[in-house]
Amino acid sequence: MPIQSELFPPGASDPLPQLPPVQPGQKHDGSAAAPIWLQRLSLVVMVTFCFYVGLLLFCLPWTRFWYQNHYLMAYPWLSRILLHGATRGVISGLGLLDLWIGISEAIHYRDYRG
Repeated sequence: MPIQSELFPPGASDPLPQLPPVQPGQKHDGSAAAPIWLQRLSLVVMVTFCFYVGLLLFCLPWTRFWYQNHYLMAYPWLSRILLHGATRGVISGLGLLDLWIGISEAIHYRDYRG
């Protein structure tokens, strides 16, 4: 078996680069802001995802796909729980909450420039 050389030989390491001094009132957390196009793309993806999931959760408990599926027919104890009006209301409420999160993110969006 060959002998492995040292990973960090002594004296071969360069000193760490010095960061520029932070001016008063300037925020520096060690990481640069993401490009503007990436920030906006992530906003569009998040808002679209929140809208789709929110509409699905809001509308699905009140359609025929909710009570005419094979999972509920296979598990009768689960059908008693999922077909109850309160359970449907809670799931629809989660859908409304998800819609609200998507709208709130779209309204309160700001570009972070580095």
